[in-house]
Amino acid sequence: MKLYAVIMAGGIGSRFWPRSKEKTPKQLLKIIGENTMIQDTVKRLGGIVENEDVYIITNKVQKNEIIKQLPQIPVENVIVEPFGRNTAACIGFASVMIEQKAKDGITMILPADHIITDVEEFHSTIKRAAKFAYESKGLVTIGIKPSRPETGYGYIQIDENVHKDDIFKVLSFAEKPNYSTAVRFLESGDFFWNSGMFIWRVDAIIEEIKLLMPELYEGLEKIKGDINSTKFESTLTKVYGLLKNISIDYGIMEKSKKVHLIKGEFSWSDVGSWEEVYQLTPKNDDGNAIVGNAFTQMTADSYVYSPDKFAAVIGVENLIVINTKDALLVCRRDQAQEVKKIVDYLKINKMNEHL
Repeated sequence: MKLYAVIMAGGIGSRFWPRSKEKTPKQLLKIIGENTMIQDTVKRLGGIVENEDVYIITNKVQKNEIIKQLPQIPVENVIVEPFGRNTAACIGFASVMIEQKAKDGITMILPADHIITDVEEFHSTIKRAAKFAYESKGLVTIGIKPSRPETGYGYIQIDENVHKDDIFKVLSFAEKPNYSTAVRFLESGDFFWNSGMFIWRVDAIIEEIKLLMPELYEGLEKIKGDINSTKFESTLTKVYGLLKNISIDYGIMEKSKKVHLIKGEFSWSDVGSWEEVYQLTPKNDDGNAIVGNAFTQMTADSYVYSPDKFAAVIGVENLIVINTKDALLVCRRDQAQEVKKIVDYLKINKMNEHL
């Protein structure tokens, strides 16, 4: 059983504006700790996946910085999508590339920007899921037990009575809920956060794509046919431009009858907003998390980031203050998910210098 890793690293992390931008997105930044998020993601794989079996899927803009940050990964394993077409196309493309090496290889699909602190338990979870996926040809996702009624995550419902080796049959997927629904999910005990991490055999996911997304399968077959030819780049660009923009959750996981969930018993965060960064950052006696050079007075429970210039914050609480060289963000912590709307505004108004 051969284990491969596919790290998806093409997003721009719009909820982390003004630090996260197209050329320097969230996964290429030091958000928590001394390493960038993608460096920590690769480091976490040490001991279960060889460097030559780690693949990074990204875009042209981010490719060079990824190669610079990850010198241990072969350059040819940094795969560039010509266009962003969401996770179904991304995962399908990576799968046909890995299929050239091992049709029955086990692939784990990982976002580049998660924080996982208990690496030993993470490895144990991956190994158990990989064994199950190899033997059953099932599609396995990692679910995280909710610790709060979170509205920023999708949820997965399982049948606690149908399982093998503590890997459970999935009943349904639920989109990001409102608060009252999230409370109900938490109380039910059979809903788990959708971590966006998957483990499956290469041939199993390709079979499900063929069954449930035949148009994507046809496109992948065309790409696969020219992988080793001089026409590869032109074929890839032509085919990719016609692929549907759809997630693997919508396209495959919500429809497949082969989906299972393994419970992730490790500490996990997808660091989806500045609020989560505040929660994960050490705080002073006033509940303030301060990064950089800042003065605070009569200020409580706030996150202040100002490494490049002095910032003063007085008489406020529950705020996010992100002060960079060329932009300033001030928002309430409970509105941190709205930051992505700033990026939409900048795009509409062609204020590209801030993107």
